[in-house]
Amino acid sequence: MNDFDFLHGTWDVANRRLSTPLDGGGTWEEFPGRSVVRPLFGGAGNIDEILFPTLARRGVTLRLFDQGTRQWSIFWSDSRTGRLDPPVVGGFTGDRGDFYGEDHYAGSPIRVHFTWHRLGPDTARWEQEFSVDGGHGWEPNWTMDFTRTGPAFEGLAA
Repeated sequence: MNDFDFLHGTWDVANRRLSTPLDGGGTWEEFPGRSVVRPLFGGAGNIDEILFPTLARRGVTLRLFDQGTRQWSIFWSDSRTGRLDPPVVGGFTGDRGDFYGEDHYAGSPIRVHFTWHRLGPDTARWEQEFSVDGGHGWEPNWTMDFTRTGPAFEGLAA
């Protein structure tokens, strides 16, 4: 249940995102981010807020570990919409985490895949890809490379 403990702390985030996913074209945009990740429930959850200063927007991620299924659910919300997107669900094998979910993009149903890579104590990578054919083919559309800038936060005392 402590799979995401590596992420607690403050981070600089180098983003690379496809401007128009699933249209067969688009260009890759690069922009910075700053993230602060705090633990919840003694490691069975965490919450982060990320600022994208050049985009004048923010995002929030809530990660929760389900004790019954032994899987994580990851929820995302963006300051542009204020909507909590449907979760992706999954877990880690070694230093790689895979999480899948169902959503909509541009009015069409899609399958979403997040991949987390623990690359050491001070670096991590997140990747997102979409599928329009039920997961047979995938289009990568966003990566985030994390570099730690501050220590992990302690949770509330018991």
